[in-house]
Amino acid sequence: MILPARSKVLGRASAPVKGSTTRFCAIVLMLAVVAACSIGSARAQGQPKDFAPKVKHALMMDGDTGGVLYRHNADVLVPPASMSKLMTLAIAFRLLKEGKLQLTDEFVMSVNAWRRGGAPSGTAAMMVPVNTKVRLEELLQGIIVQSGNDAAMAIAEGIAGNEDAFARLMEQEGRRIGLEKSQFRNSTGLYHPDHLMTVREIASLARHIMTEFPQYFHFFGQKEFLYRRHRFLNRNPHVFADPNVDGMKTGHLKQSGYGVVVTAKSNGRRLIIVVTGAETEAERRSEVRRMLEWGATNIGQFKLYEANEVVGRARVFGGSAFYVPLVGEGEVNVWLPRYPASQRLRGEIVYAGPLRAPVTKGTQVARLRVTSTTNAMQEVPLYAAEDVGQGGIVRRGLDSLAHLAFRLVRR
Repeated sequence: MILPARSKVLGRASAPVKGSTTRFCAIVLMLAVVAACSIGSARAQGQPKDFAPKVKHALMMDGDTGGVLYRHNADVLVPPASMSKLMTLAIAFRLLKEGKLQLTDEFVMSVNAWRRGGAPSGTAAMMVPVNTKVRLEELLQGIIVQSGNDAAMAIAEGIAGNEDAFARLMEQEGRRIGLEKSQFRNSTGLYHPDHLMTVREIASLARHIMTEFPQYFHFFGQKEFLYRRHRFLNRNPHVFADPNVDGMKTGHLKQSGYGVVVTAKSNGRRLIIVVTGAETEAERRSEVRRMLEWGATNIGQFKLYEANEVVGRARVFGGSAFYVPLVGEGEVNVWLPRYPASQRLRGEIVYAGPLRAPVTKGTQVARLRVTSTTNAMQEVPLYAAEDVGQGGIVRRGLDSLAHLAFRLVRR
């Protein structure tokens, strides 16, 4: 079934954003999707039961688009344990990408990092001797493979001078990349009552690393790391058990249970799975395996619009036309759970508007946000289907009055 652009459009506006711009949404579809829909290989053998996790928090993300395929208590702040080391790594990767650090740069293992995160701490450690210089490339592997707290602290101190300053840098970086809730108080994930993340934001952070720093992603699939006389095996058991898994990070605290971020390739798609709150390592392992199997068999492609088919229209301020038609880049497809067979999809065109003329054909100006009754969500970019030039003085004046009236009404 192709969901038609001719569906009745119901405009609505939400809260204002920067300046006088308003974020607009147009509801463009609310139609039942049945099992006979054109959704790839949706006609699977039988219909699986809804997935019900045993862990307290879980999320499955489409790594290619960032869409949410499954979620369970995904927006509750919890202690992330060592999964928050991904932010420590993200900062190091960014500085490497910008040329401010080199993999051959050396960091000193301070007495503080050695005592609190190294051998004397009794926690996961890279076992670097105190006052020893270590190359950044080795510290990165020590964090990823062994989850070394001493390695994370050494990087934090080397970049920011001390761990408190680095934690503030982590929070700033989190806000910069769109993590709105995460709170960081250390570089390691060791328990602090205010060091908190959600599984949704952990998944977003994982995707950020995958997409922004692909040149370093191979470290996460590394099965072992040799340092001095130590041989460390990757703490993520899934990189050994499943050839499709190539990352990413485990975590455990008594306050939050066992958790893990797993990245995997499935039927040509990239999946990111985050769970936490498992009671045992075995439960964490089995839940991730179940989610991987569920994702491989129950995620299908929904075709919503043909190439060049108009999805909707966006309001243009001061233009030669009031609206610009919107289309996808080719066919508009989304990946969502195939079941239940009678699930309904709700679509919204979201953009910061009204758009200001001139608008150039082919410019991305909006997103189609599609949500299913299973709480899965995907977004697809939408582009201007034609040019809209600037209107005359009269048109711009009328638009200014209409926009001012709209703002006054909203107050």
